[in-house]
Amino acid sequence: MKNLKLIFLVLLLSVGTLSAQNKKNVIIFLVDDLGYFDISHHDSDFYETPNIDKLAQDGVDFTNAYVAHPRCLPSRYALQTGRYPARAGIPAKNENTIKGKKFYDNEKTIGQAFKEQGYHTFFTGKWHIGHEEDEWPHNKGYDINIAGGAAGAPNSYFFPYNTPKNPKKVNKKGHGKILGLDEGEEGEYLTDRLTDETLKFINMDHEGKPFFAVLSHYGVHTPFEAKQDDVKKYRKKAKGMTFEGPEYTEKDGWTKMHQNNPTYAAMVQSVDESLGRLVKELKDKGMYDNTIIVFTSDHGGLSNRGNGNNRELATSNLPLRAGKGHSFEGGTKVPLIFAGAPITKHKVIDQVTTNTDLYPTLLELCDLKTFPTEHLDGKSIKNNIVKGKTEDRLLFWHSSRARLKSTGDNYCTVVRDGDLKMFHFYKEDVYEVYDLKNDQSESNNIYDAENKKHKELKKSINLWRKEVKAAL
Repeated sequence: MKNLKLIFLVLLLSVGTLSAQNKKNVIIFLVDDLGYFDISHHDSDFYETPNIDKLAQDGVDFTNAYVAHPRCLPSRYALQTGRYPARAGIPAKNENTIKGKKFYDNEKTIGQAFKEQGYHTFFTGKWHIGHEEDEWPHNKGYDINIAGGAAGAPNSYFFPYNTPKNPKKVNKKGHGKILGLDEGEEGEYLTDRLTDETLKFINMDHEGKPFFAVLSHYGVHTPFEAKQDDVKKYRKKAKGMTFEGPEYTEKDGWTKMHQNNPTYAAMVQSVDESLGRLVKELKDKGMYDNTIIVFTSDHGGLSNRGNGNNRELATSNLPLRAGKGHSFEGGTKVPLIFAGAPITKHKVIDQVTTNTDLYPTLLELCDLKTFPTEHLDGKSIKNNIVKGKTEDRLLFWHSSRARLKSTGDNYCTVVRDGDLKMFHFYKEDVYEVYDLKNDQSESNNIYDAENKKHKELKKSINLWRKEVKAAL
């Protein structure tokens, strides 16, 4: 009898271990400030991204993927919570929200949702949500946190990361300080270091648990710093290319018209190499087919500056209008690729989706419990990924903090319904409507106050602002 009990116990433990091993792993590969057309798979002639291209060719490539806000902090809040940032008053003029914090006390992040359901959780890189430690990854569901804190950008991309090349640009509040990377080798590059840390985590003993990891690169955000050999390569490449028209045009502040910044191109290459190393490691260890990989960006590329501002710009998002900071397509449309498990063949999907959707989608793909009262604005796109079908969807954006001098963007609320996209620049009470199917560059305003559909869009904006209590 004792032997039978022992055999039964061993079988139970074996089943439990096997069940854990069969659970899908998840890696979110998040790039900072990477525009939709900043990869060669999306027809860029200047940037070289063979590893990103290969991932898209093997996986599911979304052509209508967006973020919930065209700036870093609000977009990252949306990804972590599955909620529109306007619900939390983000962004606010003084960057403070609920009680001076970025999260509600009881908000469950995507990291917490996975951790509670038996996953070993990991975060490395840019977090940028909250100035206090109780809002940082290790207190928001991540077992391991490396370099994630208040910093929105490094002081330097080369070790030592907290020593800027230009001392005049030191962030006096300390929000530029990268935590946990005090040790390193002189000349080490931050994108490579974060990749190294992620590979170490993948190869850890997870004690039978599946893992949920977020590799959140600081690249390709400013400051513009890259390996010199790579910079030289793209400087030479730019000289051999022909660019028509002026470098900048006076629209939405000033818009950069060409993809020709060699340092930025080298930074894009470094991120692509990071992805290549990650995929290779997963394949070498036999983990690729059991790991969901999500590749995306937190918003569009830095392509605009305000009038009178001479800041260096990163890229051009053309034919999309504007870029980072703007709710036009150039600021909100991003690459989104799903690969690995359970992708069995390449698909191109036109489904309209936003980064609030990652929360419920990844839980469903891993056969885990979802939390509809938490990810209020996230909608699972599992069926779109698996079956390739599309369905109608309303999306909203709200910008309550204009940066007319920095990036040239203005206060507005926006709704997308089908191919129609309505802007309400509420300070001036001005409406604009664009038909994205025929006008992806948003250059032909077709707003008609008497149009029935336009009246419906105005109503939907007003109702949504009331629902989320959007700050005006």
